[in-house]
Amino acid sequence: MPRIFSQFTQQILTSARTAFVGPQILAFVPALTLGGYWFGGEGLLLFMAIFVPAAMGLVGLFVPVRAAVQADANGDAITGLPLKSAVLATLQRAFERDGEANSRTAALVLEIDEFESFRNTYGADAADQVLGQLAERIGSTLRQGDTACRLQGATFAVALAPVRRLDLEAMIQVAARMQQAIGAPIVIGGMRLFLSASIGFCLPRRAAERTPDACLDAAETALRDAQASGVGAIRAFAPQSPRKKVKRTGLAEEVSDALEAGQIRPWFQPQISTDTGDIAGMEALARWEHPERGVILPGAFLPAIAASGLSQRLGEVILNHSMTALRDWGAAGEHVPNVAVNFSHEELADPTLCDRIRWELDRFDLSPDRLCVEILETVISRSENDSITRNVTRLNELGCKIDLDDFGTGHASIANIRRFSVGRIKIDRSFVTRIDTDRDQQSLLTAILEMAERLGIETLAEGVETVGEHALLAQLGCNYVQGFSIARPMPFAETLDWIRIHRQRLSDQPRIAREA
Repeated sequence: MPRIFSQFTQQILTSARTAFVGPQILAFVPALTLGGYWFGGEGLLLFMAIFVPAAMGLVGLFVPVRAAVQADANGDAITGLPLKSAVLATLQRAFERDGEANSRTAALVLEIDEFESFRNTYGADAADQVLGQLAERIGSTLRQGDTACRLQGATFAVALAPVRRLDLEAMIQVAARMQQAIGAPIVIGGMRLFLSASIGFCLPRRAAERTPDACLDAAETALRDAQASGVGAIRAFAPQSPRKKVKRTGLAEEVSDALEAGQIRPWFQPQISTDTGDIAGMEALARWEHPERGVILPGAFLPAIAASGLSQRLGEVILNHSMTALRDWGAAGEHVPNVAVNFSHEELADPTLCDRIRWELDRFDLSPDRLCVEILETVISRSENDSITRNVTRLNELGCKIDLDDFGTGHASIANIRRFSVGRIKIDRSFVTRIDTDRDQQSLLTAILEMAERLGIETLAEGVETVGEHALLAQLGCNYVQGFSIARPMPFAETLDWIRIHRQRLSDQPRIAREA
């Protein structure tokens, strides 16, 4: 019995010591004071000094947990919007008033068009900031009682509070107001950018079941129908209506004229050596400088380019501008070793590709090693086209560099890497994000870098957004880096100033480089 009591006492004293450490002491000091006031006496005070802190220490263990749960329950951390359950609750309240004159409701689901391209170009922090702005804009279109939430990524859901009149015409007007609010210009890094949204909605009587979940699912289905029709479309859920092929409008109608008018051209993003810190090259990234809509990212117009059979024409434009840039940098006294240009599947299969590239190089008096031919990993992992293999082999023999883009997102085998004479792999940003804080991410990236080193292949990490990521990549042995921590993509007119400033800073400041 004394032994059991001793063990029990030890547990109490341990709990008491734990309770007195950390911020939870503020929770039970008032309890000690109150206990002493009511009971008095040394014995009772000793009792309070041991048992009350022990008990409050246990409470202290639960307080942070409960606070975290409450924080998560309050809403979405990025946008501040409530959770999906709030949208479902709004729909449920309307369904419970079924039959009343003012009980009509609807669910909408909208997604920002090509937002992943925006995130890849401007980074996660900028994307989160824009999501917050978009949430405010969506909220500005709602009435009192309407509820909005963020489902995931750039997808939002809205439940309308019960209203007397709600038909297809009224819903289209609601969706159009949201699109108008979302379409207002967004300023990022001094540039005016424009986003659009596709929207699907469902009136409850059209859903398979009259339940909040079924109504919201039907709205998501309508959203997918809208997206299949092109960017910025609005569709109502109609389960019995046959699917119709809808002609793409808007940007798709303008893209051909934009190519010929010179509105679509490359912007350039620097690539830096981790050994020297100097500029190792530039990547050419297509941008549409629309006279009214501002800068449009490739994800919004490349599908229209492909559907219109203009992929090769776009490739010609980007290649020509890239060769011009190399010549003009040199004429200004700034040497850029090479420009990396991404070639589509259609271009790589074109039997005239090598002759066209050789002609461009000769026309600008450039050696072949000034051009890096970028090939998506998905192209070589799925390709059984002998024309592609022949073209890449000929380009390698000509002296062009061969880069494997977005490495890690496809299923390229080592045999394919050898077959296509890949000289450098570009590691996708998904493997780079948070490597300075995530050990598993570090291990995975280290394995990729070691594999490349054993194969004698250079490495370039894309999407490097922080100094910490940059420094760790240098220490791990990655040869080159590219991303916002260095520079954003910029039009040619801004590149010369950036190059000169970078090289001046490089000569004045210590550089991030690999350890010897």
